[in-house]
This record gives sequence, C-alpha cells and structure tokens, in this order.
Amino acid sequence: MTDPSVQPAITFGPRVRKSPFFSATRRYGCKAYSVYNHTYMPLYYESPEADFWRLVRDVTLWDVACQRQVEITGPDATRFTQLLTPRNLSNCAVGQCKYLLIADEDGGIVNDPVLLRLAEDRFWLSLSDSDVLLWAKGVARHAGLDVSLREPDVSPLQVQGPKSAALMRDLFGAWIDELRYFWCRETELDGIPLVVSRTGWSSERGYEVYLSDGAQGDRLWEMIMAAGRPHDIAPGAPSGIRRIEGAMLSYGADMTLAENPFELGFGRLVDLDMDADYIGKAALRRIAAEGAARRLVGLEIGGPPLSAGNEEPWPLRAGSAAVGRLTSCVHSPRLEKNIGLAIVAVAHAEEGGRLEVETPGGALEATVVPTPFYDPKKTLAAG
Repeated sequence: MTDPSVQPAITFGPRVRKSPFFSATRRYGCKAYSVYNHTYMPLYYESPEADFWRLVRDVTLWDVACQRQVEITGPDATRFTQLLTPRNLSNCAVGQCKYLLIADEDGGIVNDPVLLRLAEDRFWLSLSDSDVLLWAKGVARHAGLDVSLREPDVSPLQVQGPKSAALMRDLFGAWIDELRYFWCRETELDGIPLVVSRTGWSSERGYEVYLSDGAQGDRLWEMIMAAGRPHDIAPGAPSGIRRIEGAMLSYGADMTLAENPFELGFGRLVDLDMDADYIGKAALRRIAAEGAARRLVGLEIGGPPLSAGNEEPWPLRAGSAAVGRLTSCVHSPRLEKNIGLAIVAVAHAEEGGRLEVETPGGALEATVVPTPFYDPKKTLAAG
C-alpha cells in the first residue's frame, strides 16, 4: 500500500513552460515546484518554514514568471479594461497599479490580477492562475471595441522582505525611495528593459521586477543576487505561511468562479453606481441587494501543529450541520498556531463562533477570528 505521507515527484517536460529564471532556480537548489498558469513555479528551497523566516527577517528573490501578463492596447484600451472589472478605474493614472477582480456574467470571479497602467492606452493584467487571455479575447470578439490583446514577453521576479528597499536602492538608485505603494515605473538595469512596481504577494515590504526580454533572465537573476548578498538575500518563493498570516487569497483555493466579491469581503472593489458598464454588473447589483449567503473568515484551528496544508477543501460543521469549507490552512511558527481561511454560511461567520474541521486525520475544533492574523493594518507592506 502506498504511504500517503510520501509526496510524489513532479517531473519536468516540454509541455509545461519554463521561465527565464528556471535554470537559476534549479541551480540555487529549489526542492519543489508546482504548475501555475501552465508554468513551473518554485515552492521552496530549504523548507517552507526556513524560507518564511528569511522572508520576514531579510530579503528573498522569487521567480514568479508564472504571473503571465495580458497586454491591452489600442484606442479603446481604457473602455475595454473597465469592461472586464467592477472596480472603478476612472482615477487610475499612468504609472499606477490596482488590485482588481475580473467577474463573469454571474458575478463569479474569473481572476484577481494586479493592473499596471503603463500608458494612456496600454495596460498589463498581471494574472493569478486562470486563462484570462482566452476570456479577454472572447469578450473582445463581441465588444465592438478597437483593442489589441496579447501575452508579451514579460516575466516578473519579486524582491520581498524588510531589506528589499535597501537592496533595490543599491540596484536602481535613490528614485526607488520615491516609488509609492502600488505604483510602477519603466526603467532598465545595465541595458535590461524592466518595469519595477512597489507590489508583491508577501504582506511584507516588496517590489516586482518585470523583465521584458526573456533572454536576459539568468543575467538579471544573478545581478539581483549579487546586489543582495550584503543584505543576506536568499532565493525564495510565495510563502504559504506568510500569505495566510496576511489573509491574502489564492485563486483556485480561496476564490473561484463559484464565489463573488461580496462573499470574500471585496465589496470595496465593486462600484455598482458608476456610469461605465462592466461584465456582471446586473448580477452584482442583485447579490448586493439580497446580501451574500456566505462569508470568507479566518479560523484558528486546534490540535498539534499541522505538518502540511490541506490538499483539498476540508468540510466545516457546526454540530451535525455542514456549514462551509476550509479553503487554506497552515501552521504559523511565528504565531505558534494553526490558522486558516474558510468560506462559511453567514449565520456561522461571527467572530468567536465555534466550528469543527473535518481533516483526514480526524476532527479539529476551530474558532472564527478576525483577519489578517498578523499585521492587521498591513503596515509592513505599505510602509
């Protein structure tokens, strides 16, 4: 009988895309990969916990080229981009970034990208894990707008952690201190074309470095690593521990087409009153009027430290009644607690509510708590 605790290997082949930094991640000892947007994505180097401590104490470099870009250009680029999202983009300036949702006709979430506005008529959608280029092409086919859509040769790295600002200053100079949170700038580094943004998926201070020439991937990686050595840099990857501490949602786990913005606490990203039309507007108005039937909540979970997260959603019960599902969980070594995110019926979403998590190893008691679990005002990322 197969031991379920033994993790099967992921093998590399030509069908799944490799990033311009893939060889560097192997050279630096990446021990595990996943597949994200049809691309190999590193998961950890030494261990998830060791990588977490390096992230929150020093600075780490991540290959996140799996964040593919959808580029929207043309005379109607602004109108088309607004058609894709319920977030009001009328105040989005050139050089600004916006976290937004892409909704379908029923209000379900297609993707939750970061938008970068690089020019009046040029936008990038930096994607989570779903095929937005295909969705956008379908929308464009029927929209009657003058736009061009493509996936450009753009591959981001993330430089994340409390020492990231000092490292980026060494690389790019004093202007990096003037780059505001959720703003971006086109630049270059020793002739390598880049876009640098003050964003990231770590809940820590951080930057994203978007490479616009895939042939320069290995060179860019080594330049950042060399500049980072005085700052104790280490290779890293998106940290499951830190992202759950910060209540950052993962598409495909914490949100899918089956969830709408109001269930996830993202009502602030939906403008029901703006004049511009967008896909899902009527459905989102109806949901807002009726009220969401479910809510995303934080859970503190009892029992011994979880040795691994959940491979699939775990059912939640209140007494004998099924009331939702745990979508993501982890043991936080900093908080010394098991923590998780869950979608539950609104009647069971109040802070202090007691639930039972059905894990493969047996039932565990859980308590509904506020999120984020750590740094609730997000001062580390924005400061």
